[in-house]
Amino acid sequence: MESVCVDWRVLQKFTSEVFEKLGMAPEDAALEAEVLVWANLSGIDSHGVLRIPWYVELVERALMNPKPNIRILRETPSVLMVEGDRAFGPVVTVFAMDKVITKAKKTGIGWAVLRNITHQGALGYYTLMATRRNAVGIAIVCSPPNMAPFGARAPGVHNSPISIAAPAKQHPPLVLDMATSIAAGGKIRLARDKGSPIPQGWALDKNGEPTTDPNLASILLPFGGPKGSGLAMMFECLTGIMAGNPLQEPILSGKKKQREHNQNGVVAAIDIGTFTDLEIYRQTVDGYIEGVKSLPRTEGFSEILVPGELERITYEKRLKNGIPLPRGTVENLKETARKLNVALPEWLRDN
Repeated sequence: MESVCVDWRVLQKFTSEVFEKLGMAPEDAALEAEVLVWANLSGIDSHGVLRIPWYVELVERALMNPKPNIRILRETPSVLMVEGDRAFGPVVTVFAMDKVITKAKKTGIGWAVLRNITHQGALGYYTLMATRRNAVGIAIVCSPPNMAPFGARAPGVHNSPISIAAPAKQHPPLVLDMATSIAAGGKIRLARDKGSPIPQGWALDKNGEPTTDPNLASILLPFGGPKGSGLAMMFECLTGIMAGNPLQEPILSGKKKQREHNQNGVVAAIDIGTFTDLEIYRQTVDGYIEGVKSLPRTEGFSEILVPGELERITYEKRLKNGIPLPRGTVENLKETARKLNVALPEWLRDN
């Protein structure tokens, strides 16, 4: 059997139990589980529960903090700087996004810089929070170098993702969630779990040579050549350098040799009603979506999809039919459960 199909509720309960075993407060563990399983439901398996063993390792190495002291370092009516104390990404990012949405409702825009956080999962989860309160959401994150800048064969930038979400009226929100690499690093992890090769052009090995072996891939490549790597550089200027916690320049300059997991980010919300009529905005987004989808299709395309649509379709299917997990992911979760003395649920025992 190549994959195991799991009901999302069962998977989310198991995931929450794992994080509680790591010392997280029950409400934080539940949130972390929700964000990871949301990614799986949406078909973003690269940012779902396959990350659990890695998170456990990071906690053991004191690089992720299950009991963080999250605090606001600076604040104005529109902006804030948040110290994450190496919190699990969803815990601190939901906290900050809620704050910036509230600020946007008062001043028109809310902007937060987050420092010393860890892996956030799929960024679309956070930008969708803003759309539910009639705002546009933005999220960006940066980590130490893992991607070769255009023309280089060694890592110098991070494949920093960005998400932007905007509400419609009759249609679901538009949700862009993309890395600046050709493929997100998590897709290479997923290929390892599936035991399948990666496409040519996704990554280089540690020596800077092209590879299709996910077990050898260690350096990601930017999408669009200079466009992807240029965006990645600018995102570090908005996040780590702005936060006074640069993660790329110290390694490139030789000030720091070891690449340890750490992240900085930005979350922002823009209140639509501050700038234009909210209902007209939402109706116009509807019309925009319908106009794009009605365009003549090129050969081989049965439908034109808009940002977030494929994920929403997958979400609805998996909500009803279950989440398929690769055999490699299942085996890794079994090992994690045994390691933490978490009771194996039936779906893990039987597979």
